[in-house]
Amino acid sequence: MSQTLKSRLQDDMKNAMRAKEKDRLVVIRGIIAAVRQREIDEQIELDDSQVLAILDKLVKQRRDSAQQFRDADRIDLADKEEMEMGMLQEYLPVALTDIEIAQLIDDAISSTGAESMKEMGKVMALLKPQVQGRGDMSQVSALIKQKLS
Repeated sequence: MSQTLKSRLQDDMKNAMRAKEKDRLVVIRGIIAAVRQREIDEQIELDDSQVLAILDKLVKQRRDSAQQFRDADRIDLADKEEMEMGMLQEYLPVALTDIEIAQLIDDAISSTGAESMKEMGKVMALLKPQVQGRGDMSQVSALIKQKLS
């Protein structure tokens, strides 16, 4: 039985406390807080795929913030966001390559029989669980649009 993401986060938080790794501790506590918030809001126990979705969202937020800081010439803040993004990505599965994403899109389009943009939702619904946490969903969405138009 492999360890769940939530228990891994708890263990890593304890290890970061012991090692006095302040930055890592802040990031891990942020993840745990986001998970707990969603569990409380929706009154459910999150599984690994739902925790991955939260991690994916946190990584995207860091990426967007880092870009905005770079645009504003605040390299120090951009570097901090990218460092946190790197820590968050340690909890995500190995990223898919562009070739793997293209193959998944082709498979999803053929298995749903989608032929037009109207059917993009079907393709996205099929792909989301496979790509979540392993690829940029906005990039996937753009590739699907390109293939269906």
